[in-house]
Amino acid sequence: MSNHDESFVSLAQPIGRWSIFCFGLGHMLNDITAACWFTYLLLFLTDIGLSPGNAATVMLSGQVADGLTTIVAGELIDRFGRFKIWHGAGSMLVAVSFSSVFGGCIPCIFYSRSSSTLRTVGYSFFAAIFNVGWAATQVSHMSMINCITLNSTSRVALASCRNAFNMVANLSLYAVALLVFSISKAKSHVDIEHQYRMIAYISIFIGCCFVVVFLVGTKEPSLKVAVHGNRHARISWSYWFKKVLYYQVALAYVLTRLIINVSQAFLAYYVINDLHMAQSATALVPAIIYVFSFIISLTLQEVVWTGQRLKLYYSAGGILWMFCGAVILILPTSMSAFMYVVSFVIGVANALMVVTGVSMQTVLVGRDLNGCAFVCGSLSFLDKILCGLALYFLESFQSNTALHISKYNPLDATYISVTRYGLGLVPAVCAFLGVAVTMSMDLHAPYAKYLTESLLE
Repeated sequence: MSNHDESFVSLAQPIGRWSIFCFGLGHMLNDITAACWFTYLLLFLTDIGLSPGNAATVMLSGQVADGLTTIVAGELIDRFGRFKIWHGAGSMLVAVSFSSVFGGCIPCIFYSRSSSTLRTVGYSFFAAIFNVGWAATQVSHMSMINCITLNSTSRVALASCRNAFNMVANLSLYAVALLVFSISKAKSHVDIEHQYRMIAYISIFIGCCFVVVFLVGTKEPSLKVAVHGNRHARISWSYWFKKVLYYQVALAYVLTRLIINVSQAFLAYYVINDLHMAQSATALVPAIIYVFSFIISLTLQEVVWTGQRLKLYYSAGGILWMFCGAVILILPTSMSAFMYVVSFVIGVANALMVVTGVSMQTVLVGRDLNGCAFVCGSLSFLDKILCGLALYFLESFQSNTALHISKYNPLDATYISVTRYGLGLVPAVCAFLGVAVTMSMDLHAPYAKYLTESLLE
């Protein structure tokens, strides 16, 4: 057996549990701040007086900045490597800027006056800065999966561990929010800003602790694939654009992210304004989703993965989401308790689709490691732009009246709110399209290049 073959065989072996555990912690800061971003940002901005349209503009500005940064970060990582440097720098930017997203209006203080335009501009600026750091961390962390190991089962294990800690981050956020809202009562806009700033500070501290463990416990992967005799040469964009599988994986991933982000953004609105459930349900319903997503994500680490199994598990998650979307559209207020059952199914569906959707990228990359960051970055770019536009479109149609409907002023029984469409119809349609695209994939891409050195230094 040649040295190349021996290297391939060794790198195709499963990696250890500790390596998987440490890697999974690396996205905790991003995950806990993103949970706060999608769950509370629109509520926070409308609570302090911004219109739904202006609140959507703030979120869109962050999504656009995030999307553009993913392309730049992916290109630079492919050229120069150094995943952990990008990860650490992005994490620092997230930690510094995130509290300002939920802080006071800086331009209003600077100009000694307050207006809707100034507040929109101020919050949009910090939303953009936060998302620049978030994108750099995300692309570096996600692309590391391909460079740590060639073993397909270990790659899925890394992705599932990453998703499991995403659920931990979400649960941590709700625990922090419950604590802050219980201790501090908001009676004015200043009190609301103080509450959310405290949530941001505590979330940042928790996330940073996990990032430190990741940076200490994870070795730096290196891009070591020989391309035309030069192991430092990157793979051009055109190489990916000529692959049908690239477009299929991109569609499946973007549709999956649309399901997760849109449903998360509208869940609190739906529970309160459409089902008229108790305020505690805004924490309990998401908690059920995240607990079962966590359990399923851990379980998926024990599966021996093939391309066909990726397609099967993704399709199962998509079918579950179609069922949930239909129920959400027609669920009457009198049966609101059934939402707890639906949330259990959503949690299972989310885990199945996210873990397999991310893992499809590793099949696409295969051993073409010198272009893996571009793949992750370009797919994240599409994700952020389309999610931002979808949320902007849906939130722009969300009236102030719909945001503050109480159980004493119910809507007509035949009325289907924008919230129901956002939480029910949009994810269900995306799930259907995702399943259709996934079933058309050929996930048996051959390995064509040999490694010249070990992936871990």
